[in-house]
Amino acid sequence: MARAGLGVSWRCLFANDFNEMKVATYEKNWGRGDMKGGDVAQLTVVDLPNETVDLAWASFPCQDLSLAGEYRGLGREFDNVSTRSGTFWPFWKLMRGLAHGGRAPRTIVLENVYGCLTSRGGKDFAAISSALASSHYRFGAAVVDASHFVPQSRPRVFFVAARSGESIPKSIIADGPQPDWHPKSLIKAYEALDIETKKNWMWWAIPRPRKRTSAFADIIEERPSGVTWHTPEHTEYILSLMTPLHLQKVATAKESGMKVVGSVYRRTRPDETGLKRQRAEVRFDDIAGCLRTPAGGSSRQTILVVEGNNVRSRLLSPREAARLMGLRDNYRLPAGYNDAYHVCGDGVCVPVVRHLARHILEPVLRGRSRKTLLAAE
Repeated sequence: MARAGLGVSWRCLFANDFNEMKVATYEKNWGRGDMKGGDVAQLTVVDLPNETVDLAWASFPCQDLSLAGEYRGLGREFDNVSTRSGTFWPFWKLMRGLAHGGRAPRTIVLENVYGCLTSRGGKDFAAISSALASSHYRFGAAVVDASHFVPQSRPRVFFVAARSGESIPKSIIADGPQPDWHPKSLIKAYEALDIETKKNWMWWAIPRPRKRTSAFADIIEERPSGVTWHTPEHTEYILSLMTPLHLQKVATAKESGMKVVGSVYRRTRPDETGLKRQRAEVRFDDIAGCLRTPAGGSSRQTILVVEGNNVRSRLLSPREAARLMGLRDNYRLPAGYNDAYHVCGDGVCVPVVRHLARHILEPVLRGRSRKTLLAAE
């Protein structure tokens, strides 16, 4: 999805993913040649393009930096603790290898969940920042919510770094934090960095995009492919899992007399006695909840359609999930539901990538007619 967001003016030289299904999906959409499947820890600089690339992009696994992974974190660079998000260090070893050979990427983007600001008491954020600074990159981080572009709540942290010596236009550097992209949690994480790392920090001046015009209801289909509407009994079961607060939201939607579409997640919450119970939580704010992989976190997202007293429910379809990620309808998804949902829930929002490329990466790289991309997802 990073490649889709960058656009046709970029040329991908190398891509990597451990998951065979995602490798196959990439090749269906982009063809074979630049994708190398397998563990990033098994790669060496010999596997990478023998030239200096304009961009290296890494969207490393988020499970250990989120609630689903119990915030286990990145781990240390050379420890024996195996965490999925710890794949950052093998990726960074490759970046250092390229730099040692005089091929350091001109820019680097690292993308992960909001939790990377606070995981392990901020140590993960500091470790990433220190790695960039010690390798002679000027960098900054921004929290970009996909809801600026698509009807999905999906805040993600983007580290954007430019190699020392690159000419960075003053117009894309802000004097300080910007409210749209630098929340208090990011500012706090920055303030905890050591003095030497801060010397390489920049506050990126990212313009606010045009107001989003699409709503969650706009991407929902009456006859979707790959899913069916629930039986009335199953819909009643979902409603039975709601607390009075969420049942009132449904009642308000009924009273509106309009067709209202909401998204539902099942979560485990303590009841009034302290016992954990499964609960269904609904939102009717024209924005879907954050897509996740079907095997973790809050799992698959359910939609609830309310028209007067008629309430229907079903799973979000794979194509609808793809639209929430900003993918075009001609993007080829895996045939199986869980695989297709996994591809979407594990991806990066396409228009967010385009926005960062247009306003930060391409101004830094201006002067090249075709940009090259080295991606590890």
